[in-house]
Amino acid sequence: MKRSAKITVFACLAVFFIAVVGYGVKQAARAEQAERLLSNTYYHAFTELTTAAGELDSALQKVAYTTPGPLQDSLYQQIYAKALAAQYALGELPYSNIDLEQTAAFFAKTGDYAMSLARNGGEGSGENLAALSQIAQKLNVSLLELQGELEAGTLDLSAVTRATRALSAAAENEGQTAGGVTFQNVESDFPELPSLVYDGPFSEHMSSAQPKALEGLGDVTAETAKARAAAFLNVSPNALTLSFSGGGVLPSYAFTLPQDGGMGYIEVTRQGGQILAYFQDRQPGQPAISVEEAVAIAQNYLTAWAFPHMEASYHIQREGVLTIHFAPVVEEVYCYPDLVKLTIALDNGKLLGYEAHGYLYQHRERTFAPPAISWETAQAAIPGGITLLSAQKALIPTQGGTDEVLTYEFKCQTTDGRHVLIYVNTETGLQQNILLLLEDETGTLTL
Repeated sequence: MKRSAKITVFACLAVFFIAVVGYGVKQAARAEQAERLLSNTYYHAFTELTTAAGELDSALQKVAYTTPGPLQDSLYQQIYAKALAAQYALGELPYSNIDLEQTAAFFAKTGDYAMSLARNGGEGSGENLAALSQIAQKLNVSLLELQGELEAGTLDLSAVTRATRALSAAAENEGQTAGGVTFQNVESDFPELPSLVYDGPFSEHMSSAQPKALEGLGDVTAETAKARAAAFLNVSPNALTLSFSGGGVLPSYAFTLPQDGGMGYIEVTRQGGQILAYFQDRQPGQPAISVEEAVAIAQNYLTAWAFPHMEASYHIQREGVLTIHFAPVVEEVYCYPDLVKLTIALDNGKLLGYEAHGYLYQHRERTFAPPAISWETAQAAIPGGITLLSAQKALIPTQGGTDEVLTYEFKCQTTDGRHVLIYVNTETGLQQNILLLLEDETGTLTL
């Protein structure tokens, strides 16, 4: 073969080889991309399953403390909806119905049972709902454990055998979950989960598009906003630097200032020039003051800022700081939609944070008509078997957050020592809402 012919053959072979390799690399990339997309789909489905199961667990626990009425019917509907959502998410995972027969059956039966109770008024439901609630709690523990492993990269959802064994075991009526973690262990970990940290009752409900506390107030200049921020922090205006002046849902001016070796950040609303938020990035040292002292310090701040009568609601303590939620008290009514949140450093008692979104959006002059029913009549809405600890009047948002309703807030203790808040409508005498309290040395969370 001539030299030129050999070169041609080798060149053709090289081109062919490159093409084959290139095709292989391209196919491998496509396969990797497809596998990644499939993995993301499974992860999304598992997240949906975990969320639905957790909300189902919460609804089943709450319904144990209801009496016949609209709230009980609403919880039955929530149980049905969450069970249906969990079934759908379960179907998106790469496991057969046989693999997860127990789990799928639990969701289906729970949803159907709740819907039947909603139709017939819930008679004869107590023991059955308690049993379903126990299973839901175990299942929720297993899902949370698997979720943690998934996020840590130690669990592959395509590893069908191990994942389905954990899920199925939880759906069976056993004393331990597949991972060997009891419900009490997970409950003690709840304060470490940011998604469960709730700013006191109903603080996230902001139904109004425009902040009511700012209605009728004109816009202020950046210089005026700076002066008000300086007065709020008791510093010279020269210490503040304008870092932001923009729009958004609630247009505001933002300023920064050096503080205690770190930086402080404060926002002032353009309309009305009211303090919206403040925080300082200093990490506190070892606590040197008590929770009671920190609450008193926060109360003094509110007095100095000329807030109306405010009472501490709930608090969370972590990493050397105490965050307290205050609600205005008007005519002996705790106005929960108007919460203000303060964070106090436990090493020196200084202010580290302030947030007034709820207050600025919801606060206005309020008057309340006398309740149509008495305290004694309202107590009839508390189910038997639990003990009344305290009572007060409370203004709370409706479930959709579009309105407010006056209620009696009853703090009760169950037979197993848990605390629940039962809200009874002062006009109808029916239960309006229920919150489950999770309490430990760090503070109080609600579900």
